[in-house]
Parts: sequence; structure tokens; C-alpha cells
Amino acid sequence: MFATRVLRQAAQHAERSPSIRFIGKRTIPASIDHSRQPHPQSPTHSLPASFTSGSSHTTFSAYRDHAQQFGPLRKSIKLESGIGGAAGSQLGPVSPPEGYYFDRNDLPTRFHRTSLTLDEIEAIESGGAAAFA
Repeated sequence: MFATRVLRQAAQHAERSPSIRFIGKRTIPASIDHSRQPHPQSPTHSLPASFTSGSSHTTFSAYRDHAQQFGPLRKSIKLESGIGGAAGSQLGPVSPPEGYYFDRNDLPTRFHRTSLTLDEIEAIESGGAAAFA
């Protein structure tokens, strides 16, 4: 039954040749420049001052410990201050601004979900077959 499919696949694999051709042997460069360089698309075409003038940022990890981007990135956030420094109950009540609601049940009753009738439940559970019986 699958003889034609098997023959077609065998014919395709017999004639197949890779689309990518590599020229020469693979070699690892003898020397790679790991010195700090600005990004090619940098608007200033220079490194930040903290990277060039004897900074304490010897690695990217050290730089990231002192960076600020959408909040602190430090690995050592103290519990007394910063994120998680106070319990949620100490922060006070949370209430939505005027015109916003956290739950659909806080809206007027016309926006509440309507409950399903027994006929609708039966139609859902039977996949609609009960509606034609």
C-alpha cells in the first residue's frame, strides 16, 4: 500500500545534495580579540566612562550588579529595604482607581455572567445531539 511512497522517498534521497557548501576545513582562529569595544551601532561610538577609566566593573556581572533598568538588578537586595522589605498588609489597602474594577462581579448586575439553564448544560454535555432528539 505504501510502496509508491517508499519508492518516491528513496528516489528523492538518492538525488539529494545539500544546499550549503563549506569551503575549506573548519579552523579555530589563533587569536581572538576579547578587549572591550563599543557596539557597532552605538550612537557615541565609545564605551561608557565606567568601562574605560579604571572602574570596578571588571566583568559584565559586576557591571550588572550596579546597573538600574526597570528596578534594581542587584543580586543582594536586603530584606529591610527594597523589594520584599515590607509585608503586603503593611502597604495598606489596594483599591482600583475610579472607573476601574478588579472583578466582573464588582460591575453592575447587567454585566454579570448569566447562569446556565439545565437545557443548555445538557446541550453542552451531549455535544448538541440532545437538541435534535
